[in-house]
Amino acid sequence: MYHHHFGLTEAPFSIAVNTRYLFMSNCHRDALAHMTYGVSTGGGFILLTGEVGTGKTTVTRCLQQQLPDTTDIAIILNPALNAVELLASVCDEFKIDYPEGERSLKILTDRLHQFLTDNFAKGRNTVLLIDEAQHLQFEVLEQIRLLTNLETNTKKLLQIILVGQPELRTLLNKPQLRQLAQRITTRYQLKPLTLLETDNYIRHRLHVAGLPEDQTLFPTAVVKRIHKISGGLPRIINAVCDRALLGAYAANKTAVNMAILKQAAQEVIGEDEHSPEKSVIFYRRAMLSIAVLFIIVLALWLKDDVITTATLPVPVKDTIENKIQAKPAEVKPLADEKEIAAITVNSEPWFIQQQQALQQLASTLNLNFDSFNCDQPSTNDGSTIRCNSFIVESWQDFKAVNRPAAITLITAEKYKRFAVLVALDDSQATVIFNDQPHTMLLSELGKLWNGEFFFLWQTPISYTGSIALGQTNAMVTWLAQQFATLDQQSTLLAENTFNSALQQRVKIFQAKHQLAADGVVGLKTLLALNEQLGIAKTLNTEIVNYQFNDAEG
Repeated sequence: MYHHHFGLTEAPFSIAVNTRYLFMSNCHRDALAHMTYGVSTGGGFILLTGEVGTGKTTVTRCLQQQLPDTTDIAIILNPALNAVELLASVCDEFKIDYPEGERSLKILTDRLHQFLTDNFAKGRNTVLLIDEAQHLQFEVLEQIRLLTNLETNTKKLLQIILVGQPELRTLLNKPQLRQLAQRITTRYQLKPLTLLETDNYIRHRLHVAGLPEDQTLFPTAVVKRIHKISGGLPRIINAVCDRALLGAYAANKTAVNMAILKQAAQEVIGEDEHSPEKSVIFYRRAMLSIAVLFIIVLALWLKDDVITTATLPVPVKDTIENKIQAKPAEVKPLADEKEIAAITVNSEPWFIQQQQALQQLASTLNLNFDSFNCDQPSTNDGSTIRCNSFIVESWQDFKAVNRPAAITLITAEKYKRFAVLVALDDSQATVIFNDQPHTMLLSELGKLWNGEFFFLWQTPISYTGSIALGQTNAMVTWLAQQFATLDQQSTLLAENTFNSALQQRVKIFQAKHQLAADGVVGLKTLLALNEQLGIAKTLNTEIVNYQFNDAEG
């Protein structure tokens, strides 16, 4: 095998899940924290979605390893079953006996209920994890919902984790499944790796396979191209890197170059200079160029024709051709980008592109950078500006985050648009477009909003993800300093290491702000802390008054 050629102990880019090669990006850590919290609270459903190859299996494997020994878990990998078959599979996973040849919903449900009740009496938790859940049928999903009716006065007897592709979210948004959707207590959407994470991911797997720290097989330019080709999807990164190393081995090279990578990408995903995608882009550009050229020629022809006919006698017969000559087309100057956006969406205060909305949001929040990429944190005045997204069910859930945000809209014509929402009350919302506030009815805006929103928030540069008891890094010191400021204390509760004293202070803070008092400092805790410290602009009219009254005065 090629790995001996590079001094590796084994092939580092197998697509099989191997816990030795576990790499947790910030997004994966957040997903794991969300799922761990969801299981610990004993609620209804937990939802994890992501594109094919984003690492959903990796997260669920990590979750299984972190579950306490008092947890029984059943995993359904093939959900293409009817309701009876699914319940039978669940009983088989939990090793629940039922009469052979007498399978029915009643018998299986009764046996499962008895098992759950016995488990609860023993102090054990029961978890059902269904992978590829986007393939579940409506009637099966309804049967799964009914399983969550099995409960005591204080706790659900069964925790259900649904894992699937983004189509699962679309499926659960259908009116027929609204009762199930309302029981989802925790949800998270996995995103692809950023460029920096892609580089770290490749290095991590190579080093686990035995490559020395000071040696590289993928130069920076090659890594950038891999990230572009793969879209940051770990599974595609593995396939392309594996084929590229094989190509370098065949060419007797000590590292992968761009030519080898191009060939590897073509073999894995068919990417080449004449790919269908590029052909479509070329065709569209060609058609656009032809259309623009035609308009210019037509405008010049009309202009010349008008000048010529002005010196000739006016014909008696008013033909269609004369009408055209009498009213030459007016050629307007090209509009700038903001005018184009306004014209295209019929003067509604919407943005066509997410990037435009995020730039307006950054400008409204007085963040000092020219452009913003949600996949790449931006350093700003000793802190880091990050972009996060949520999908929620109601304006109440949106208010809980309490941050100005770019929200995703679907117009009546089924176009995706974006609005920058900075304030709202029970009846009205304020959005910003072209640096100007616009007030509109919340009910009208709600008809277009699909529940998705993006917000910007500020962290120290040392932030890499959620932190908890026992972790050691600079973020712990920063956190202790913030609580010392809040409590007006000169002595820090912790330095570098997250100790029990700091954990207890975090729990008190979380309980006060109606957060899960688990002592883990994640996104929601940091948002609440920033708000308490007064270093975050919240979702209210103050930002509108500050931003625009000052401009007028």
